[in-house]
Amino acid sequence: MAQVRAKKYLGQHFLKDMEVARCIAGSLVLDGRTVVLEIGPGMGVLTKFLLQNPLIDLTAVELDSESVVYLHQHYPDLHVIEADFLKMDLKSYFSGKFCVIGNFPYNISSQIFFKMLENKDSIPCLTCMIQKEVAERIAASAGSKTYGILSVLMQAYYKIEYLFTVNEHVFDPPPKVKSAVIRFTRNEVSQINCTEALFKTVVKTAFNQRRKTLRNSLKPLVESDNIMYSDPVFDLRPERLDVSAFIDLTNRIEAALKN
Repeated sequence: MAQVRAKKYLGQHFLKDMEVARCIAGSLVLDGRTVVLEIGPGMGVLTKFLLQNPLIDLTAVELDSESVVYLHQHYPDLHVIEADFLKMDLKSYFSGKFCVIGNFPYNISSQIFFKMLENKDSIPCLTCMIQKEVAERIAASAGSKTYGILSVLMQAYYKIEYLFTVNEHVFDPPPKVKSAVIRFTRNEVSQINCTEALFKTVVKTAFNQRRKTLRNSLKPLVESDNIMYSDPVFDLRPERLDVSAFIDLTNRIEAALKN
C-alpha cells in the first residue's frame, strides 16, 4: 500500500519515530474509559498506539482525502471523520466530554487552541505536538518575554505542562524548527470572575501593542483621560500581569465603560 505524500499546503510533517509516538499517546490523562479525538492522524503513527489502549474510544478527524484512504486501509475499525476540524460543530459529534490529541500543523495550531477554548467544558485534557516556540509561549509565566495572548487565555482554564522537546529529524519531511509536546488539563475554574468576552478583548488588546504600557495599549477600549488610568498598574506592560490580574483589569475596564 502506498505511503501518503506530505502536502505543504496542509502543513504535513509525518512523525516517523515510534518511541516519540508512544510517549505522546501515553501522555493523555484518562479518567476511566475515555472518548478521544485525534486531529490530523495522517498515516496513523500515533493512531496505532491510541488504538492499543483499551481505555480509549478513538475517533479521528482528517482533512486530507489521501490520508483518509490510507487510514481506512490500515485501520479498518477506526472511526474517521473526513472534515476540517476548525469547521466542525463538535457538539454534534460528541454529546459528552472528550479528550483531544494530535500532531498539529504549525500553521493552524493557534486556531485549534481558540476552538478548544470555545469547547472548554467538553475537553478535560488535550495533548499535542506543536512548534517548540509556540509551546514555550503557551506555558510561559507572567514576566516572561514569551508570555502572551495564548498564555493568558489558556492558563485561565487549563493547567499547562511542557512535556518534552522533539527534534526535526523524527519527521518526514523534517520541519525547519524543533517541536514540543505540551499537555493541557482542565482546571477547576468553571467560570472566571469577569465577563468572558471582555476578558478576551482586554487580553488581545493589551498584547497587540505589548511593548507599550497598559495605559497606552488599552486606549482603544477606554479614553485616555479616564480616572482609572491613575492606578500604577497601568504603568506596567501586559506581560507583567498574571491571569488573576487580567481578570481584575477586565472588571475595572467594565466599570469604567459603564460610567
